[in-house]
Amino acid sequence: MGVKYKKYPNQPKSFTFTKENMKKIEAIIKKYPIGFQQSAVMPLLDLAQRQHDNWIPEPAMEEIARILDIPVIRVVEVATFYTMYNLAPVGKYHIQLCSTTPCMLCGAGDLLKTCKSKLGIGHGETTKDGKFTLTEVECLGACVNAPMAQINDDYYEDLTPEIFETVIESLSSGKDVPVGSQTGRKGSMAQLGPTSLEKEAKAAGIDMAPPPELKKKKGGK
Repeated sequence: MGVKYKKYPNQPKSFTFTKENMKKIEAIIKKYPIGFQQSAVMPLLDLAQRQHDNWIPEPAMEEIARILDIPVIRVVEVATFYTMYNLAPVGKYHIQLCSTTPCMLCGAGDLLKTCKSKLGIGHGETTKDGKFTLTEVECLGACVNAPMAQINDDYYEDLTPEIFETVIESLSSGKDVPVGSQTGRKGSMAQLGPTSLEKEAKAAGIDMAPPPELKKKKGGK
């Protein structure tokens, strides 16, 4: 490639988008003005990653550069900047653990310890069975429901070490785990339940009652 950056193992000799993905690429490129097709590099990287077992090989970046008619380095710059792009194989479940300030203050460090004790892996490592990869990342934008982690495409919020361990065990055994808050609160409401617009919600027929476990906290019992 002539591009100086860390070489990753297990590179395929070539990469070609599927016919289905090529149709998607044509539709994506049409969203941008003529001459600005390079703006499509991020969605094309995402397509390549989803097609290639959740990681992007070097030949895929070369193919994207060819399709968009831009230098390969432009694709590499984007792919190496964002943590959502994997440039090496990852496990079936890619745990992206947020360790930015809100999550850190709410116990992200304990979640990291859970991963190390339960799975035996640290940042950037994959379990021997190939099921889990752990990556510490910066803010994922769910600060109100900290601490949290993104596993593949889904957010798991309001985690505790015990809850996180249960999530890991369930995923490992192939069980479905509800996404979002793991304590039952709706959206990003306050920990002790709704604090505003309750009358308006009732008038609109919206159930704003906090989950039972939060009711107990609110009542001080």
